[in-house]
Amino acid sequence: MTDEAKPIRVALLGCGTVGTEVARLLTEQADELTARIGRPVELAGIAVRRNNKPRPGVPAELLTTDAEGLVGSDVDLVVEVIGGIEPTRTLLLSALNAGKSVVTANKALLAEHGGELFTAADASGADLYFEAAVAGAIPLLRPLRESLAGDRINRVIGIVNGTTNYILSSMSATGAGYSEALEEASRLGYAEADPTADVDGFDAAAKAAILASLAFHTRVTASQVHREGIAQVSASDIASATQINRVVKLLCICERVTDEDGSESVAVRVHPAMIPKSHPLASVGGAFNAVFVEADAAGQLMFYGQGAGGAPTASAVLGDLVAVARNMVLGGLGPRESAYADLPARTMGQTPTRYHVSLDVADVAGVLAQVATIFAEHDVSIAAVRQQGRAEDASLVIVTHGAPDAALRSTVDKVAGLAAVREVVSVMRVEGDD
Repeated sequence: MTDEAKPIRVALLGCGTVGTEVARLLTEQADELTARIGRPVELAGIAVRRNNKPRPGVPAELLTTDAEGLVGSDVDLVVEVIGGIEPTRTLLLSALNAGKSVVTANKALLAEHGGELFTAADASGADLYFEAAVAGAIPLLRPLRESLAGDRINRVIGIVNGTTNYILSSMSATGAGYSEALEEASRLGYAEADPTADVDGFDAAAKAAILASLAFHTRVTASQVHREGIAQVSASDIASATQINRVVKLLCICERVTDEDGSESVAVRVHPAMIPKSHPLASVGGAFNAVFVEADAAGQLMFYGQGAGGAPTASAVLGDLVAVARNMVLGGLGPRESAYADLPARTMGQTPTRYHVSLDVADVAGVLAQVATIFAEHDVSIAAVRQQGRAEDASLVIVTHGAPDAALRSTVDKVAGLAAVREVVSVMRVEGDD
């Protein structure tokens, strides 16, 4: 058999929503894929946890519960859509150590063990591609990894979790509380039966680690990402944002921070924040994702589209598969890990942020002066203040200028101890220029 006719044999690990779509596209688009790659692609086997589940459209003879045996067989490329850390990590390291290239959609694994996988790939001369790990079908990681490789990226900020964006969009549109919006998201299939990974920010934090690693040429793990979810976001928070012409979004924020002495560090965080309605991310509704990139030469770039789902994610997986297969045909390799900068990770307390603070206060003379004094003592500058109501319904809303997050938090704690402050109703970070 000539090299042109010899198929590239693919092992598929996982046959859930995404895996089924990958198998379908490999079969239905076989001729086109052959034309694009230069050699046919053959699906050698599909590893599943249980072989007794009906999988319409998937050839039963391809299914196996022996993932280790499939990876160790005479396959050329391993596509992984199982998720989780183990046994996935062991399987992919086994493939890479054997010189077999890997395409994965596993954000959690990359966020924790990406460096280990890249090291194995480099040692054996294999490729490691992972476009589907962040933002589904949106072509985002390859531009960061390749198109912007000659530029200096300063900031990446985005909405990278469709479930939380749907919930917050619903709260904003209907005035519903968090629990009601989550229940609706579950009923419509936007939220998992156990939504913890999404609503508590774990999913977005893993994606943030990957984005920061690529953008800043530094290994960043999920444990270095400050993480807050949306469970504490209330209908009153949404209303407060509306009053100052802003919306609330769960943001993934990765930024390069330069201190006065010129030293640089990386700050990576996931948390709800109020952003101006004029910001491009503010109009991203429903379960869609969008990422805003700021670079020295390229300026501001935005990537938008479907960030999850079987077909969109499978599209990204197939794109990687084609790229890896072409490298095999041409005898080359794709981009390698770039972690030369090795910048230190900045703690959340050191990271400059801005706060929106809503206080329930007694309607007494001098309360604003007392609050302003505490802000000044903590070297936190007030950008705007609004006092509403009288008597029992008095409230004070303060928006700060930028300051280290620890200073802002300490200020709020001190203000909460004032006799004239009945309650700190809400505290939320503010992003973007007014």
